[in-house]
Amino acid sequence: MRYDRNRTTISEEDNNLLAQKHVCIVGSGGLGGYVLEMLARIGVGHITVIDGDVFDDSNLNRQLLSDETVLGRKKVDVAIERHAKVNSLVEVKGIEKFLTKENATELLAGHDVVIDALDNIDTRFVLQESAEELGIPMVHGAIAGWYGQVATIMPGDRTLDMIYRHKEEKGAETKLGNLSFPPATVASLEVAETIKLLLDRGDLLRHQILFIDLLNQDYHRFELS
Repeated sequence: MRYDRNRTTISEEDNNLLAQKHVCIVGSGGLGGYVLEMLARIGVGHITVIDGDVFDDSNLNRQLLSDETVLGRKKVDVAIERHAKVNSLVEVKGIEKFLTKENATELLAGHDVVIDALDNIDTRFVLQESAEELGIPMVHGAIAGWYGQVATIMPGDRTLDMIYRHKEEKGAETKLGNLSFPPATVASLEVAETIKLLLDRGDLLRHQILFIDLLNQDYHRFELS
């Protein structure tokens, strides 16, 4: 009964396959909380959340997992507690660490897809490098103000090298801030790309980037080369 509403699009066989998959979400803030929610509800069986941070007041405007009762608590602990109530069939593992060059390979190994829910460009490059080394597809997402972007990066693509040519430490969110609704939009697109990867279905945003402008409701898909 839990997955009956999936059936006309995702078959029982598909859901059984998803239940065997392992997905790693790096970051459990604005993007990561929504990504986790959607992956757990659709039935991805094994989800790892990596985040060394705790909740504070500034998270309340946009982060699904934050509320006034969890301020000061570890984000990964809150993530595990919530999803024990949402879908007990899904194993959610929390790792209270920040991803670094030193630990990335160990933490990411064994996953079928890794998802970028970070807010730091340097760490995104660490994620891309380690995912490539391990042969794991990566789904990239970022938000700033009214805007967002999504891309799917297969090992060897080096897509972030084209998106962030100057390798700034922080992106446009430092100037534009983060609103409540772009995280859900971009996270939905990241989850869609992840499910397509796991089920080997559909047209991926590979060698491309999808730009989302929610102020003008413009969506542009650009080839990257």
